[in-house]
Amino acid sequence: MHLVCGVDEAGRGPLAGPVCAAAVILDPAQPIAGLADSKKLSAGKRERLALEIRERALAFGVAWASVEEIDSINILQATLLAMRRAVESLSVRPDEVLIDGNCCPSLDLPARAIIRGDATEPAISAASILAKTARDAEMQRLHQAFPQYALDRHKGYDTAAHRVALQLHGPAGCHRKSFAPVRALLRGQQKMAPHHDS
Repeated sequence: MHLVCGVDEAGRGPLAGPVCAAAVILDPAQPIAGLADSKKLSAGKRERLALEIRERALAFGVAWASVEEIDSINILQATLLAMRRAVESLSVRPDEVLIDGNCCPSLDLPARAIIRGDATEPAISAASILAKTARDAEMQRLHQAFPQYALDRHKGYDTAAHRVALQLHGPAGCHRKSFAPVRALLRGQQKMAPHHDS
């Protein structure tokens, strides 16, 4: 049996929180109805499908790249790192890896990047659902630590409400310092710090 693994990420664009990637090998004997790009599904539907994927897939892996890694190696490299970690965490070795987007992480397996693959390849759709639900849960957890930013609502994305909270409270440890809006605020804070003449 030719085992195909689908890979997708969640959280490339936000100003806060880690980036998450998932890898899924679906079981042809246990098809899952309703798989689609996670962005096209309601939160409730995503949660139900995520449960089904975890129960029925031959194997799945969820992995992360931290805010520190994003700031250190850039968001694209951090995303590819999370993807590689997700594939490497699988309990079953696939024959082929299909990745959503136009870049492949470095893997010791045949891999293909498919633009809009989350809409056309069921295994990538499944990965997109697992990555999105795992990251949303992580942002809920971060919200408990940093309630002033309302991360539970916008999940760290660059919304007007998030910008206002950043202006009011300044960036926190959960924010990506290499992203322009956060970087600009940090630069502004440095300028505002009092200078002492020696």
